[in-house]
Amino acid sequence: MTVFLIAEVKVTDEAWIPDYAARVHDIAARHNGRYLSRSGNIETLEGTPTDVTLIALIQFPSRDDALAFANDPEYAPFGKARQEGSISHFRLIDDTDVAGSIPYLPKPA
Repeated sequence: MTVFLIAEVKVTDEAWIPDYAARVHDIAARHNGRYLSRSGNIETLEGTPTDVTLIALIQFPSRDDALAFANDPEYAPFGKARQEGSISHFRLIDDTDVAGSIPYLPKPA
């Protein structure tokens, strides 16, 4: 089942960004990940704006692929640098339709 990794990041020290941006894309791709967006152009349409510098959205074919990426030893130093230079949240969602009313999405089990 398709899953999406949503990374919400508030950068506190920019030193990690160049290496992370240059290398992590390839690590995600080795785990079948595909960046759908990596943007700092964040517009709040409803609710209180969050204090986030950038949001990345990565699609993976399965939860196992996403976890393999997040736990890849090659990714570890980049993840550590990101964690030390930001306040980050990684969230994983699947493509089920909780209400079950969108015909092209899987209904919950």
